[in-house]
Amino acid sequence: QVQLVESGGRLVQAGGSLRLSCAASERYPMGWFRQAPGNERQFVAAINWSGGRTDYADSVKGRFTISRDNAGNTVYLHMNTLKPEDTAVYYCAATTLSSSYYYIRVHEYDYWGQGTQVTVSS
Repeated sequence: QVQLVESGGRLVQAGGSLRLSCAASERYPMGWFRQAPGNERQFVAAINWSGGRTDYADSVKGRFTISRDNAGNTVYLHMNTLKPEDTAVYYCAATTLSSSYYYIRVHEYDYWGQGTQVTVSS
């Protein structure tokens, strides 16, 4: 069983920055998703096993960056120019699908963290 532990979520003012971390017990292609109250869980960013391939939701392109620690199993989500609409619980996820690719759909992921709350005030 893969263990995923997110951290870094907190209250921040609009225009500010945050870095979320996800410590995994094993190395897999990973993704970040978010879920606001009353909404479905939505894709934010994804990265393949090596870290050489990434993808982003249109709503965060140019503001968020996903990266991973090549020496370990930690994945990061660097969030800049935060907006109130970024407020959500952020989840990291791991998939056992092919390590060469990244994945953007909820059903493609096998393991999920407990989530970390990000709140952006206006």
